[in-house]
Amino acid sequence: MERIWRYPIKSTGGEQLRRADVDARGLVGDRLFAVRDGEGKFGSGKNTRRFRRMPGLLQLRSRYPDGTEQPELLDPHGAAVADPTDYLRRYLGRDDVELAREQAISHFDQLPLSVLTTATLDWVRAAVPGVPVDERRFRPNLLIRTPPGTRPFVEDDWFGCKARIGSTLCVEFVRSSERCVMTNEAQQDLPHSPLVLRAIAKAHHARLDALATVAAPGPVSFGDAVTLV
Repeated sequence: MERIWRYPIKSTGGEQLRRADVDARGLVGDRLFAVRDGEGKFGSGKNTRRFRRMPGLLQLRSRYPDGTEQPELLDPHGAAVADPTDYLRRYLGRDDVELAREQAISHFDQLPLSVLTTATLDWVRAAVPGVPVDERRFRPNLLIRTPPGTRPFVEDDWFGCKARIGSTLCVEFVRSSERCVMTNEAQQDLPHSPLVLRAIAKAHHARLDALATVAAPGPVSFGDAVTLV
């Protein structure tokens, strides 16, 4: 396991972890909160039945301070804000938004876990030379280090298979994500670039990663072995 990411507030930048617990819903605390507007739609990079495009959210970050279950919202300079809802209203220029915990309607776009390999990430970097790219553009939960020579989009071979991660956690790979303009969006030190989504669309029908469900819960830690079973 190369890196572990959790996004306490949906559509904001997340936090990199050394260890996380995983239950049937996914990484514990992942996307448990969202920016909700007056119509009950959640802030996102796109407009759908459940989501409302709210430009600028990716310039913010979120994290759970040690020992707490309430996320901290960080402004574009990395400073924690005192009142997330008040800050979001001023930042987005909307008086109908609030920070809300997940209730009956899921905050997830699709399935509980997004898994990406370094082989695929390296391919994206090579496909858009000059454009800064790391896994934050694709917002995976788990980045898996693959051996040298592994072909890009190897995740496709995993659909329908299960994998053991560490000693307890088991996940089942289902399908890939269809990528949207959010992959192009600027965030922190990553500039906006339409070339990222264009390259993925041309080479792989705009699909990238492996979405998974949790077959057996358990912890995941940096350095854990990942074994297809």
